[in-house]
Amino acid sequence: MSKSTAGSASEPGQAAYENIEPWFEQLAALAAEDPERAALRAEIVHRCLPLAANIARRFANRGQELEDLTQIARLGLMNAVDRFDISQGRPFLAFAIPTIMGEVRRHFRDHSWAVRVPRGLKELQQRLGPAIDDLTHRLGRGPTAREIAAELDLELTEVTQALVARNAYAADSLDAQYPSDEQGSSPSIRDTLGGVEPLYGLLEDAMTVRPLIAALPDRERRVLIMRFWENRSQAEIGRLIGCSQMQVSRILTATLDSLRTQAMAEPPPIRRRSVA
Repeated sequence: MSKSTAGSASEPGQAAYENIEPWFEQLAALAAEDPERAALRAEIVHRCLPLAANIARRFANRGQELEDLTQIARLGLMNAVDRFDISQGRPFLAFAIPTIMGEVRRHFRDHSWAVRVPRGLKELQQRLGPAIDDLTHRLGRGPTAREIAAELDLELTEVTQALVARNAYAADSLDAQYPSDEQGSSPSIRDTLGGVEPLYGLLEDAMTVRPLIAALPDRERRVLIMRFWENRSQAEIGRLIGCSQMQVSRILTATLDSLRTQAMAEPPPIRRRSVA
């Protein structure tokens, strides 16, 4: 396949990276020492630069310069290009997007901790990112907390705490000034804040407990979903799972107490494997 043949795969109005697989097929056909390989790789990266820019913009306004985020996203793009295996039969975007986003998130984790995070969790972040990228490539989807724990040979609780801690990104001062507007005024972030949106708190709570819910036993997780997602009554849930309304109430109370305790608990020390 020639370069012109690969390039013809994109249709009018379609981003150059949305049908990039033919380029990877051509790249895979070239020997490592082939002088055309470097030029073809550079062309693939060039076509996918808008993807890196789009992902960088998603992380803007979090205390980091967009130009710096774009450079980090481009580094993630190059890693994705070098590690993508066309023989797996998966689209490049399914692998590239989580890989690039993972690179940007690692940048925030390593350089922008806005709140106090235990040293052990910071150290675990160095292993967490690469493991998630590798599992995403192998599984063709984002891995669960249990799969990550198995990959790293860690306790599920350790991984869950580390995933929750990933939200400790940079925080801007409320007194920071925005650039001057057309009227010449420079409002602070505090001046632009509106009323408190209660749904934001619910969203943050949901993101925090999501990996904990995924680790629940099947019955407890099913009861929780039927009660709070399907809005079923306790009596109806009891009929569906074959127990009394009182038993359902006890299951819900115990489950919610357990989730609250795990979410608020201090993480255990990271268990290190001994080297033989």
